[in-house]
Amino acid sequence: MRNAFIDELVTLAQAHDHIALIVGDLGYNVIEPFADRFPDRFVNAGVAEQNMTGLAAGMASEGYHVFTYSIANFPTFRCAEQIRNDVDHHRLPVTVVAVGGGVSYGALGYSHHAVQDYALMRSMPNMVIAAPGDPMETRACLRWLVANPGPSYLRLGKAGEPQFHDAVPDVAPGRWVSVRDGGQADVMLSTGGALGAAIGRADGRAVWSLPLWGMAAKPLQPDQIARHGSVTTLEDHLADGGFGSWLTEAVAGTPAAACIRPIALSAEICDMVAGQSTLNRVGGLTL
Repeated sequence: MRNAFIDELVTLAQAHDHIALIVGDLGYNVIEPFADRFPDRFVNAGVAEQNMTGLAAGMASEGYHVFTYSIANFPTFRCAEQIRNDVDHHRLPVTVVAVGGGVSYGALGYSHHAVQDYALMRSMPNMVIAAPGDPMETRACLRWLVANPGPSYLRLGKAGEPQFHDAVPDVAPGRWVSVRDGGQADVMLSTGGALGAAIGRADGRAVWSLPLWGMAAKPLQPDQIARHGSVTTLEDHLADGGFGSWLTEAVAGTPAAACIRPIALSAEICDMVAGQSTLNRVGGLTL
């Protein structure tokens, strides 16, 4: 996904001279196509992620759409206060890009795991979460974010993820995207890098993806859930504060809440170090 991200960002930056990229001294062997092509719109902020986010907010207030880029927890939890106070509450066009959603960097340990990031980001009222499930959804999300600038969080996998869409899908916050046809009585709905696991566990059920969501997209969910008998959600994040709980909150107090069956990573993997496939299996995401 990260290669699709930088390729699409370069394409968009050719047409929009207000797009800028700031990295926290990470991302090399990926971000060079942007840095070499647009050196006046590229900044290496060094290992100083809070400063990176403050700089991004300042540039955004002067008309730029700024993308901050680093691995998983570094541009998110380390800068939570700057994201909330400087970016979200001021509704500035800053997109926080996290590479390594879920346990993509499994062997590097929990300092590099992102299994609580949805919980942080979805509590911010103006934040749009962009969690693409494959490279095509990555391009779709980027196009939407640039066309609709504001506070946003782009959660990517790592590299080498399979492609599930034949073309770039049409996406919008809160709108489910069809990925695989199948039975509609009990459907699978995933977000982010869990899409492959959802397809693997579909067993004849239809599979949907929700790549753009957030607090403001909750009102769109009841009508979509009502089209199905039940919805099984799948996410590479802890259940608490995650995607399934977000969907359940969207229909809280209605009969539809009982139709949602969340599957998420168990807290057992939080202090584990292992490969991504092992952590997903131990955490209950894959069988």
